[in-house]
Amino acid sequence: MKWTEGIDKIGLGLYFLLCIFAIANIYSVDEGLGKKQLLFFGISIFVGIIIFFSRSKFFENMSGIIYIGGVLMLAGLHVFGTEILGQKNWYKFGSFTMQPVEFSKIGVALMLANYVSSADFNLHNRKSLLTVLAIIGIPAITVLSIPDVGSLLVFTAFFIALYREGLSGKLFVVGGLFAAVFLIANYLNDPLQWSLWYFTVFILVIGGIWFAFNAAFLRKNIYNLLPGVAIIVLLAGLSVISPIIFEKLPKHQQERVEVLYKGEREFRDTSGYNLLYSKTAIGSGGLTGKGYREGSVTQGKFVPEQETDYIFCTVGEEWGFVGSAILVLFYLIYIGRIYYLSEQQKSVFNRVFGYCFASILFMHFSINLGMVMGLFPTVGIPLPYFSYGGSSLLAFSIMTFIFFKLNYADKNSLV
Repeated sequence: MKWTEGIDKIGLGLYFLLCIFAIANIYSVDEGLGKKQLLFFGISIFVGIIIFFSRSKFFENMSGIIYIGGVLMLAGLHVFGTEILGQKNWYKFGSFTMQPVEFSKIGVALMLANYVSSADFNLHNRKSLLTVLAIIGIPAITVLSIPDVGSLLVFTAFFIALYREGLSGKLFVVGGLFAAVFLIANYLNDPLQWSLWYFTVFILVIGGIWFAFNAAFLRKNIYNLLPGVAIIVLLAGLSVISPIIFEKLPKHQQERVEVLYKGEREFRDTSGYNLLYSKTAIGSGGLTGKGYREGSVTQGKFVPEQETDYIFCTVGEEWGFVGSAILVLFYLIYIGRIYYLSEQQKSVFNRVFGYCFASILFMHFSINLGMVMGLFPTVGIPLPYFSYGGSSLLAFSIMTFIFFKLNYADKNSLV
């Protein structure tokens, strides 16, 4: 049929496959939640059909309003939010809850795409750089004030899209250095320990060698080296104050970081409990798994939140290494497909939104799998399409259908 030309059947097919497999796994853990997730999936498809038959320019024209609405919903949590599991990041309507941070990402992606596609945008211009940082920073700071550290990490996904549009890769290196220094300094733990001061001096010595080499041998202008000097000083300062900052964090958040250093068994009755039984469930699945609804750990409900953030342990136990590897492969193909289609777009707006969408998926996917396998602290990040929750599924589905609608319009465009 002619009207179906331009619909990416591979991408949409993978979307349906992931959602259906997810519902089956949620149903395995809890029949009632599985039926509710099926209802959420039906609502997502209904909303997707509306999106598909809307004008593609609607999302570009309304990006500012959607963005502002998302920020206001986040800010409203301080007054109207309901606290669940220690975080006040939900609105409650009777028996239903809604997590606005999932929908705010849509607004940021649309607004960022709108601004980057404007005629006066230039990342090498300070005004443009500050504007995109503000677009990302305003909702990110609001999320941090909730606080929701896990969702804050996902906001770094937008910098991947900006990298495609010309942002320097040095920013990622600097960000990685800050994260590494924070973790190492907290591993050394006590600000009065000599090992921490040795580490701080090491940073300054390496920084001094870098400065001397650039100034003396490469003969670079000292003025141009000042940003690098500032970063070195900040890294040294972060090294000293990291343990102090760490001590200010809530006890459960401290333990989630310490689990990476000391192992989950030392915190088996607190923050390490989920991880311990998650790894037990995944490991017990072996090569081919125990079979659908036959997992002793997941069916025994030993893993809290196993239908949401820890849903992957159900896949590992029931479907084994083979099933888990296939699921991971499907995700990688799906995310890669979105990046590929984004690169093919004639419209800058479409391309940037596609890169934002794919990068959000990639961050969620990477953090969630790292979390359930003990490679990343537990931060409450759902697995896209897979974790139980209407807000997450609907938000990801909206982004999915917006992108494939934009792709459809782009493929049928005569321009």
